[in-house]
Amino acid sequence: MNTFVKGATLLIVVAFIGECLEFLVNMVLARELGEEGLGLYMAILPTIVFLVVIASMELPISVSKFIAEREKIYHRSMLQHTVRLTAAFTVACILVALIILPILPVFDDYHPMIRWGLLLLIPIISFSSIARGYFMGARHMGKIAIANFLRRAVQLILLIMVYQFFSFETELAIFIALCTLIATELVVLLYLLANFFVAAKKLKSQPYTPISGKTVRQTLLAVSLPTTGLRIFHAASFAIKPFLIKEALVRAGMIEQMAMIQYGKLAGVAFTIGFFPAFIAHSLLIILIPTVSESYSKKDIDGLWRLLQKIMLITFIYAVPSIAVFYFFSDSLTNLFFEASPAAVYLKLLVPYFFFHFFVIPMQAFLIGLGMVKDAFFHSVWATTISFILMFVLGSMPRLQMDGIIIGMNTGAVLLTLMHYLTIRHKMSEPLSWRLSDVR
Repeated sequence: MNTFVKGATLLIVVAFIGECLEFLVNMVLARELGEEGLGLYMAILPTIVFLVVIASMELPISVSKFIAEREKIYHRSMLQHTVRLTAAFTVACILVALIILPILPVFDDYHPMIRWGLLLLIPIISFSSIARGYFMGARHMGKIAIANFLRRAVQLILLIMVYQFFSFETELAIFIALCTLIATELVVLLYLLANFFVAAKKLKSQPYTPISGKTVRQTLLAVSLPTTGLRIFHAASFAIKPFLIKEALVRAGMIEQMAMIQYGKLAGVAFTIGFFPAFIAHSLLIILIPTVSESYSKKDIDGLWRLLQKIMLITFIYAVPSIAVFYFFSDSLTNLFFEASPAAVYLKLLVPYFFFHFFVIPMQAFLIGLGMVKDAFFHSVWATTISFILMFVLGSMPRLQMDGIIIGMNTGAVLLTLMHYLTIRHKMSEPLSWRLSDVR
């Protein structure tokens, strides 16, 4: 538990600094791109996230789970097979991307070079995922923390340098912003690979037991495939969301350009502020996956139950004051981006969404550690489907518009939290006689 506390504390502190930098990044983007430019940037971001999810193949989770559950003598052989699997997968992804990216209509309103810039992300994300997964599973949280910090710091520095000395049209400015994102991921990759090679060299000097490539592939894919499916679903729903919101608002009587501006303020301002405290939840997720995996492999159910109670208490302690600040200081917070912005109202209405989101993240880590990725996936499908239906129906009503959109989002967050929690309790032999994932 001491290792868990130290690792979690380190990740939370560094993540807080990183979120502060992310906050500044979005402020720079808001001021340099303007309202419409920020809307376009936020609209293309989900597509980039989708690409990142595919390229990573969720190796950070599957590799960390493998490393945490098995003795050190198996790590060297496992990593060798993982590198080969990743190399083959990366080549396949690049070939598919060369065919698909040029014909995707989502890039039509953007600089033509964005497609080819995103192609570079595939090998960068794929190979950094191996190193990230190894360090997570081996509990080298300092390296993970530094990598997370570099992702924010380098992007902020690059944006300030570029926008300070040059002025661009909106289309080119968005392209430059995305280029800084790619450059940042490259810096993170170089840092992780440098440390990974050092760790691999140490493993070579130690005794090891070979594992067959088939066993490694089956073990990794048993976690990676459903987890990737979960992330793909999240990324796809995230990518669909701006277009669904825009269509609903247009049906409610809002002009298309104004609808995009409203989404930009929702995603670029309200979400930026509301998700700020989630750095704690994401830090807990990183260390919870290997911790829960190891404890469950040892059948330490009592320890897992105590850990769940502590995590829920920690989440409650920071979630309550966070949403109180959002509600009572919404005007001051949103004015950091745009003055007299409707995002202040959005932030107030989204308080339930953010509150329950803080609980969903660590509970998802529990589900993964307990080997219940499929349950997490079906929970997300149910919650997102209901949420999207409500968002479209209510958002299309002229009386509600954005209020209806937010009601749908809040409903989805509440449903997802309840399903996660009840399923975890059941898995840990609490007095529940059914599983929510069976209702499908």
